[in-house]
Amino acid sequence: MANIPLELVETGEQRDTLGRRRTPVERRAELVQAFKGSGLTMAAFAAREGVNYTTFAGWVQQSRRARPGRPRKSVLFARVQLPAPPAAMLEARLPDGTVLRGGTATELAALVRALR
Repeated sequence: MANIPLELVETGEQRDTLGRRRTPVERRAELVQAFKGSGLTMAAFAAREGVNYTTFAGWVQQSRRARPGRPRKSVLFARVQLPAPPAAMLEARLPDGTVLRGGTATELAALVRALR
């Protein structure tokens, strides 16, 4: 059996229990800032820096949300008035099992004619 020379290179990177690199918050901020001035796409920048694209995109999104002084988008609501339900709902069951419903006999008859 041949001897295989090995060399252990310690880079100082921390890894989680699944073996993924852990990047300190300060380094993340540096990378996001460098990306903003790079003129590259997120994918190209992440590849150049050796960072997983999805992870990097998450860092960029977090930085955008955390900007101080940024006005928050408020949710707007609109009052909607639904039409009153008809006093009586008419129902017709076709031979194939289709059920048609309408508020008036005229509406129901028009629907049946349209389906024929």
